[in-house]
This record gives sequence, structure tokens and C-alpha cells, in this order.
Amino acid sequence: MNFRSINVVISREYTTRVKKKSFLVTTFLVPVLFAALCCVPALIMMFNKDEMKMIAVIDKSGIVMPLLESNDEVQWADCSNCNLDSLKAGISDLPYSGIAYITPVGEDNNVSVMTYSEKPMGMTVTSILESKVKTAVEDYRISKYNIDGLKQIMEDVRPEVHIKSFTIGEDGEATISNESVYMILSMVFGIIIFMFVTMFSASVMQSVVEEKQSKVVEVLLSSVGTLELMFGKIVGVALVALTQFLLWIVLTALLVSGVFAFVGTETLMGTTGQDPVAMMSGMGVSSPEAGAVADLAQNPTELQEIMQTIAGLDIAGMLVAFLFFFIFGYLLYASMFAAIGSATESMEESNNLQMPLTLPLMLGYFIALYSWNAPDSALAVWGSMIPFTSPIVMLARIPFGVPVWEIVLSLGILFLTFCLMAWLSARIYRVGILSSGGKKTTWKDIFKWITLK
Repeated sequence: MNFRSINVVISREYTTRVKKKSFLVTTFLVPVLFAALCCVPALIMMFNKDEMKMIAVIDKSGIVMPLLESNDEVQWADCSNCNLDSLKAGISDLPYSGIAYITPVGEDNNVSVMTYSEKPMGMTVTSILESKVKTAVEDYRISKYNIDGLKQIMEDVRPEVHIKSFTIGEDGEATISNESVYMILSMVFGIIIFMFVTMFSASVMQSVVEEKQSKVVEVLLSSVGTLELMFGKIVGVALVALTQFLLWIVLTALLVSGVFAFVGTETLMGTTGQDPVAMMSGMGVSSPEAGAVADLAQNPTELQEIMQTIAGLDIAGMLVAFLFFFIFGYLLYASMFAAIGSATESMEESNNLQMPLTLPLMLGYFIALYSWNAPDSALAVWGSMIPFTSPIVMLARIPFGVPVWEIVLSLGILFLTFCLMAWLSARIYRVGILSSGGKKTTWKDIFKWITLK
């Protein structure tokens, strides 16, 4: 194998792809989409403030209206002495956005609520009304027992349980851990490796098919050998993938930082000065529960818990593992996809033959989904050892803690499998790249090419 020829092919493949408009568009468009996913929801919540609504309340129960407090979003008008039918008939001429009719307290110590409006009143009004009605009925039922301080007693006995997890290292030291951090990292690693291996392996196959259709491959083979051409193309696309991935990270970070700097971190994160308890109550959460959630969210120890969990992770080791599993996983599948591309004369034909190759990737992705809940199960362990699924499954397991020997063993099996598949793919490539004549290639033909001397 002539490594100088491989370098020439790598250089050609890299420069050709980097100069393509599709590469430039994808490179700059994807970071915008990633940044949008990070920032747009917060921006929408910030700018999507509905106009103030005035709701006419006919409270026949007499227990709800005292709890309805007006704010910048909703104004509650006490119309308990008004006739419901009259209000409904003239609502278009009245300054009310809707009507809330609350029935008298029934024998079951409960009330019903009906709302009327020309347009939907929105979730904010409905959730606040639901929460206040629930609180009013609860207070009314408590008062029927005629026990002094019963409401306070019920609030005092309601527990607030906060579970903190710790992991014990090899040195016996316990460090705080947050399960959600592990799950998010596992999810991100699994999805990225699946997306990249699939996308860039298919890119290799498409490039081989296009060059074969345009007869460019015949010109290239006059200067380099088939093996040099195949491996040069595979490595060239890998370098393009790594370049694009690095640019995505840098550009996304710059865009998100720019948005935070322009809008303001506190504004973008939603700290607009609103009372978190009121916000939670408006979403239908009872006051004690809302207070507990707000305290938990504002408690600095929760942030410390997340930061300590991240600090306790071997981020450098994870990135190194990601790099190796991506490289060897990509090389394994790219060599097989290149062989399929060389054996066909159209993308439609190659798409039919590639189906058996994509099934292990899909299986690996589904095992990774299972691994997020049971990273040490037999299915997850075997999935991280089988080379056709290990790049995805092992990366999904690593954030939860995997012994080094398992990672090394998985990488070793993956590397040896790549060497074997590269040798087989090279034997297919040397025959398939020059085959033509319109005859549809079958798997039987491919196996026959492997045995040719």
C-alpha cells in the first residue's frame, strides 16, 4: 500500500468536500439551529406576553372570589350579583374577555366551574382559576370539621423529601451525583455517534457511486491503486467530519454566548422578578408544593450538586473515548459502505444493499435507549462489546461509569473487526469499482468477489 498515494487522495477528498456549498451551508446552518434550540424557547417566553385579560366572576359559592387576586395578566371582576344569561348575551359589548361561573357549594362540599368566552381564554387563566378553586374548596372542607388549627396541622405534617445521591469512588470517598446529568450525557453521546457514523458513512458510499457513474474513478485509478483510493476516501471524509464537528461546537458556543450577552443572562434564563410560588400556583400547583419546588430551584446546593457531579466526571476521558469510538466505528461502517458503493451503479441500488448494514446501527441505538435506565444490564454490556453496536452503546454507558478494562476490550474488538472488514471491503472494492454492464449486483456476487484471488 502506497501511503503517499493515500495522502494525495485524502487531500483531494478533503479539499473537494470542504469547498462544496453543501458543506458550507451545513457547517453554518447547524450551529444556528443548535443555538436556536438553546435560546429560542426562552426568548419566546420572554416576548410572548399576552395582553391583560379581565374575567367576570359569578361566584355563587362565596368561597372562591376572595382568593382571586388580580395581576398584570388577569383582572378578576366580581359580578356575583349579575345574571349569567345577560352577561353571555352582551359579552361582545362588555370589557370582559370571558366569564367564570362558579356553582354553589353542593352536598358533597364541592363546586363546579363553567367558563364562557368568545375566544379561548388561555392556559394561564384556566390554571389559575383551577388552582384557586381547589384551594378554596379544600379550605372550606377543613373548616367544616371545626377543629382549631387543622389547616396548619395538615401543612405541618405534609413532608418535603429531598433525595441526594452519592457515588463511592475507588478511594472510598463519596461524591455527590445527579442522575439527570448522567442521563443527558448518555443521551447526547449516543445520538451524536449514531448520527455521525450514519451520515458520514453514507457520504462515503454516495461519493463512490457518483464517481463510478461519472467515470471519474477510471481517471483516478490511472494514478492510484484501488486500495489507496478506498482508504484515502474514507480517511478524507473522516477529516471532513471532524472539521465540521469542531466548527459546530465553536460556532454554537459563540452564538449562544452572543445571545446571552445581548439579551442578558438573567432575562434569558427567565429570572424576570416574578414570584416563583405565584408562577407555580398559576400552573395549577398547590401553594405548599409550589413553595417546595421554588425553594428547591433557588437553593444553591442544588446548583452545587449539578456542578459537583460534572466536576466529578472524567470529561477528558469521555471525550477521548468518544473520539476513539467515533473513529473506529466510522472506519468500520465507512469501509463496508464504500464496498457497497463500489458494487453498485446507482444510489437506488446501493440503498437496497445497505439495509443489512444499517440494522446493527439501529439496534445499537435502541440498546442505548435501554442502557440509560440499566447501564450494567447484560443487554447493555454485550451491546457495548459487539463491534457493530459498541460505538453507540458503550458511549451511552460511559457517563454512568464503566471499568477501564471494558472500554479497552471493546475498543480492541472494534479495531480488530475494522481490520477484518477493511480487508474484506478492499477485496470487494477492487472488483466492484470497475464492474459495469448494467447487471444488478447481488449479495451472491459480492461474496464471490471476496473469494477471488
